[in-house]
Amino acid sequence: MSHPQEVQQAPASGSIPLAAELQARTRVLTGFWKAVAIAFGSSAILLALNQLLNLGFFVGEVLLDTAYLYALAALLVSMVFLFVPATKGAARDHVPWYDAVLFVASVGVFFYFAFNSFRIISEAWEFMSPPTAVAVSTVGWLLLLEATRRSGGTAVFVVVGLVSLYPVYAELMPGPIAGLGQDLYTTMAYHFTSSESVLGIPMRAFGELVIGFVMFGAVLQFTGASEFFNNLAFAMFGRVRGGPAKVSIFASGLMGSVSGSVVSNVLTTGVVTIPAMKRTGFSAKYAAGVEACASTGGVLMPPIMGATAFVMAAFLGLPYSQIALAAAVPSILFYFALFMQIDGYAARHGLKGLPAEELPSLAQTFKEGWQYIIVFVVLIYLLLVAQVESMAPFYATGLLLVINQFSPKHRLNMAKLGRLLTGVTASLAELAALLAGVGLIIGAMSVTGLAGTLANDLIYLAGNNVYVLLVMGAITSFIFGMGMTITACYIFLAIVLAPPLIQAGFDPLAVHLFMMYWGMVSFITPPVSLAAFVAAGVSGSRPIDVGFQSMRLGSAMYFVPFFFVLNPALILRGDPADIVAVICTAVVGIALIASALEGYLVNVGTMHTGVLGMLARLILALGGLAMAIPGGGDLNLNHLELSAIGLVLAGVAVVLAKISQKIRAAAAIA
Repeated sequence: MSHPQEVQQAPASGSIPLAAELQARTRVLTGFWKAVAIAFGSSAILLALNQLLNLGFFVGEVLLDTAYLYALAALLVSMVFLFVPATKGAARDHVPWYDAVLFVASVGVFFYFAFNSFRIISEAWEFMSPPTAVAVSTVGWLLLLEATRRSGGTAVFVVVGLVSLYPVYAELMPGPIAGLGQDLYTTMAYHFTSSESVLGIPMRAFGELVIGFVMFGAVLQFTGASEFFNNLAFAMFGRVRGGPAKVSIFASGLMGSVSGSVVSNVLTTGVVTIPAMKRTGFSAKYAAGVEACASTGGVLMPPIMGATAFVMAAFLGLPYSQIALAAAVPSILFYFALFMQIDGYAARHGLKGLPAEELPSLAQTFKEGWQYIIVFVVLIYLLLVAQVESMAPFYATGLLLVINQFSPKHRLNMAKLGRLLTGVTASLAELAALLAGVGLIIGAMSVTGLAGTLANDLIYLAGNNVYVLLVMGAITSFIFGMGMTITACYIFLAIVLAPPLIQAGFDPLAVHLFMMYWGMVSFITPPVSLAAFVAAGVSGSRPIDVGFQSMRLGSAMYFVPFFFVLNPALILRGDPADIVAVICTAVVGIALIASALEGYLVNVGTMHTGVLGMLARLILALGGLAMAIPGGGDLNLNHLELSAIGLVLAGVAVVLAKISQKIRAAAAIA
């Protein structure tokens, strides 16, 4: 096995799928096209700095926000056609003529709207676009779908394509999913001229936040900082089973709690944790899924929980400390489930860590790279204390480059700088295309009015059944979570959805936390799954694969909110004895469910995928559910009876697992 210090001297795959992984998925541009990539990438970064710092191009010329985003898309989305081949078998050593045509056409489409940005607003092009704008929008829609396919895969392309056309057939849909129909021309124009679709929240987040963090991650990979933090991870946790993945839980949980931003959390901690996970044997999509879940859960973790918890305190008229205390147990259960799955994965795949003699020295690692810790301290200070989230990665990158130039081993020269800028541009291009494509989904919901009427329709359909009402609430929260920031989503739901749920008899604090949890679910659930998409860029894996992996790893986020709504003891409200009993059984239940999902139970071993093994996993999951779910209500079973049922089912599962193991062992000998 190679020495980690030697392995890590090569460029690692981080927030940008650089080096070998970048070359495996994209073209390596040379000559003229490499110059174009460097020019476009550099222009995009300078444009972002100009807009974020309000420099006015040093001559007082200020761009409208929409003009800025159009120009950013022109510079970056277009580059997908140069970097990513149309098919796996397409040319990788040169840019074919048709990709050059698509590149030029994409630049033209977005710059057309950038130059007309003032007219778009003043003349209300959203619904009264001139024929030329409609035609350009139609071409842009086709180009963006193809860019989305190349950067996100066929599954994302199909979902985005179908949903983006939803306004055309909205009136034909049944009941609550029907909407105000639009003709094809209006739909096309709305997607490109409104601020709710291509230029919606995902693209705005990209232009205001993500671009800086992607650049920061790229510089990390090309400097000694990447090697230092990877060596540090190996030195501290290389011998622990699944150590780097477990560390990502704590790092991302803490970072997400204080920053309140899932995307920046992935881009801040993921550039360190994901490469470390991959180097100790985790698959790329699994590592990305762990980081996406850990970063999403951070916003739900006390003590800070981002800004949303303070808004919640205002809505409920409760001290913030009560909100944080109530959120503690559910968030710990979420991370505990993630921890158990990681441990099971590591055990099942034999990821035991490296021998001590093959690990870098902790003392030597600190001696060679302690200065890089300063960069992260500065970054965290800027994010949490100075609260300049959009500019923090730019300042941190500048400091990192200065520090790096004092290292003869990692100092950048012109050749390295060229590779750095090309890598940055490739990653920015793929993310820009993905986020702009996701915006088409949000735009379709907006123009049809579905986003504004769905909540009331679902509540009406639920009737007097409180359980159906809860499910409807979860669906509504999930849908709104796709199109809004978590704080905006929560505020809307607190106004529209909370009153009927509270009127149905549920605890008010539990209801508000329930909406917050389900508003966060969209960050790890396709088709939007922003956390998974960004983590996929960090790991170099397919976004849709990471999305489904994140759903499994973060499964606790789907059912834990139902537990604490049905029994508020899980949020520390009620009789102390009941609270202790509910928490203890919930911990055991969550452990059993996580073990069933991963196919590994502590002190039992691997639960194989044969018929008996799968049956054992199913029964174990049911046992865990019986222990975790609150008693009483319509179940006609109290908490003690459910726990007893859960223990019996878990015992049956263990017996079946042992039988399955013996059968497989006998077959292997034979």
